[in-house]
This record gives sequence, structure tokens and C-alpha cells, in this order.
Amino acid sequence: MTNNNSGPMANMLKTISKVEPHEIKATVTSFLLVLILMAAYYILRPVRDAMASDWSDAEVATLWTINFFFSFVVVAAYGTAISKISLKNLVPGVYGFFAATFVLFYFASSFVSDTALIDKAFYIWVSVFSLFPVSVFWSFMADIYTKDQSKRLFGIITTGASIGAMIGPSIPLLFSDLGTYNLMLVACVVLMATLPIIYFLQSIKTSELGNADHTAEMRSMGGNSLDGFSLFLKNPFLLGIGLFLFLYTGIGSFIYLELKNLMADMSRAERTEIWAFMDLATNTLTIVAGLFITSRLATKVGLGWTLALLPIVVMGGLLTVAMVPLLSVVVGLQIFRRGGNYAITRPAREMLFTHVDQETRFKAKPVIDVVVYRGGDTFWGWAFAGLTQGIGLGMVGVAIVGAGIAALWSAIGLYLGKKTEQENN
Repeated sequence: MTNNNSGPMANMLKTISKVEPHEIKATVTSFLLVLILMAAYYILRPVRDAMASDWSDAEVATLWTINFFFSFVVVAAYGTAISKISLKNLVPGVYGFFAATFVLFYFASSFVSDTALIDKAFYIWVSVFSLFPVSVFWSFMADIYTKDQSKRLFGIITTGASIGAMIGPSIPLLFSDLGTYNLMLVACVVLMATLPIIYFLQSIKTSELGNADHTAEMRSMGGNSLDGFSLFLKNPFLLGIGLFLFLYTGIGSFIYLELKNLMADMSRAERTEIWAFMDLATNTLTIVAGLFITSRLATKVGLGWTLALLPIVVMGGLLTVAMVPLLSVVVGLQIFRRGGNYAITRPAREMLFTHVDQETRFKAKPVIDVVVYRGGDTFWGWAFAGLTQGIGLGMVGVAIVGAGIAALWSAIGLYLGKKTEQENN
């Protein structure tokens, strides 16, 4: 498809991330959409994470267990919705629903004097929000862009998430007197701004990108609430993606819980500042890598090594923690792990879903992104509690176990890349 879009911006985008002129409008719109979505989430994330240090490892693991079962229910309900609602209205419907729950949460909090249960409910619901709308966003992206476009464009699109994730935590830092539940209302307003952008992006899929033949018409798919689970369990490729994500959650859980323990003696305000700093540093790293590294890495070395790169580096980082078990070292590893995931590993994993059909993208993908992810949180949370509180393993021992998990994680990444190469051949 030809287009007259040209000029300094077009030349800059093509130089940075190989964006073609006719892809500029869709890429910028996708960038803006995920920016707003992640800003809404990151308004609330530092507050949620600061709460965790008030609870024991077992209490956090219990919350993660509840979250796993609750996520299963949410994904099943989504499976019912996708069988009845046209895909055109599905994505804005999901975001509108979460915005409405934030308002309900705000009003519910005003009738409760003891906020202990509200805090834990807030922790669980924001954890659901952290995964589900983002999974739906990337299903939408895999439906908008082709395989070739995903390799070139997903890196630059994901930098929008990082900018949103930098804007979001700045709000609780700048307006610390707003309070947790007032921030729910702020997040609601921000999230509602995504709705017109989604409809606009749907309209330019054909007019600008020329990808009308990439996927089927955006209609309801039929079926039932458990179709996504069935598709996932019957497909070895999807099972591989699920295992890759499951191992990623193991690394994330170990580092997260170790940070929680290291900050236990700090005040909630100090913890919030550290978590907010990590968010800002992580997303600065993500922007640089997403703009200049991801598209080149995916197109030159392939998806396998792109997926395996971060696990290999994290393995080395965990061995470093084993030798130098300090808070500053773990903070640095957390920043690098999350930045590398957001800029490189996550976009590469999302590229895998351009190799499956539309039904799989929308039905099976949330099973992986939400249920498998939260199942991993549950398993690894209890595993961490067993290693630390059960057998008394210290930070050094935990780091060594984590390095072993990272080694297996990298091997699965190479396997998934090989499968896509076989398909292309």
C-alpha cells in the first residue's frame, strides 16, 4: 500500500525502528493507546506494592493464591463475553468495565472504617488490572499488524507503555495527599480516554495499513467460556509460551519478595518512593532499548535469541546477587529485569501471537497472560515462602535457585523461536 506520509518524522521513525510511511499513523495511535493504558495502571502500582511489606510472605502468597482463582473466573467471564460481543466493541468494553469498577471501589471504601480488608481487595483487583487489559491490548495489536510489521513495530509501540509507566507513578509522588482511593478515580478518568482511540485504530487498520485480509471480520466468535482453556491445553506451541511465562513469573516473584523483605523495616512512604524510583528507572531503560534495540534484534537474530537474551543476562545477575547480597544490587537487577522484559522479551513474546489465528489470539491468550501468570505467582510465592520460612534459605541460596530457573527459561525461549522458524520454512 502506498501513502504520501513523509517528512522529518517519517524519516526519523524509519531510521529508529524501520517504520514505513503508511504505518506511521497506526503506530503512533497504538503508542498513544498503550501509553494511556499503562499510565492508568501505574498511578496505582506503587501504592499497591508498598502495602505488601505490611504482610508476611505467607499472607502475600495467600493473596496471590486468591488472585489466581479470581483470575480464572475473570478469564472465564471474558470467554463468555467474547462469544457474544463483537470484537469491535470487546476491547473498549473491557476498559470501560475496569473504569467502572474503580468508581465502585472508591464508593465502597467510604463505607468501611477498617481498611485492612479493603487494602487486600485493592491489592488483588489492581493485580488483575495489571495483566488483563494489557493482554487484551496485545491481542488487539496482533490482530492489527502482520508478522513482519510486529517485528518492526512492537518495539517502538512498547515504549509508549514505558512513557505511560513513567507518567503514572509521578502522580502519587507529586500528589501524595490524594490517598489510595482518590487515585482510583484518577485512574478511571485516564482509562476512559482509551475508548475513542481504540475505535479510531480499528478504522485505520484497513484505510492506512491495508491489513483487511490479515484477520477475519471483527465479529463475535461464538463458543463458550472455556474455549480459551481448551485451545491452550491442546496446542504444544501455546503450552511452550505458557511455560516460558511461568518461568518468568518465578524469577519475578523471587526478586519481588526479596525486595519486600529487604524493605520491611522502612516506612510505607520510603517504600513507595523506592518502588516509584524503580518504575521510573525501568521505563527509562525500556524507552531506550525499545527504540533502538528491539526491532533490530528481532529482525537480525530471530525470535529465539531475542526471547533467550534476558533470561541469560538475569541468570548472571542472580549469581552476582549470590556473591553480593545487598539491597542496591537487587534493586539494580529488578530494574534491568523489568526494563529488559518490557523492551525486548515482552514484545518478542507478543510477536509469537501473530503466528496463530484470531480465535486463539483473543480466547487463549488471556488464559496464558492472566491465569498462567497468576498461577505462576501462586506456585512461586509459596515456593519462596517454603524456601525462606520453611527451610530457612537465605538470599544467597534463593539467588542460586533463581539462576537455575533462568537457565531453563532461556532454553524455552530458544525452543519457541525454533518453532516459528520451522513454520516460516
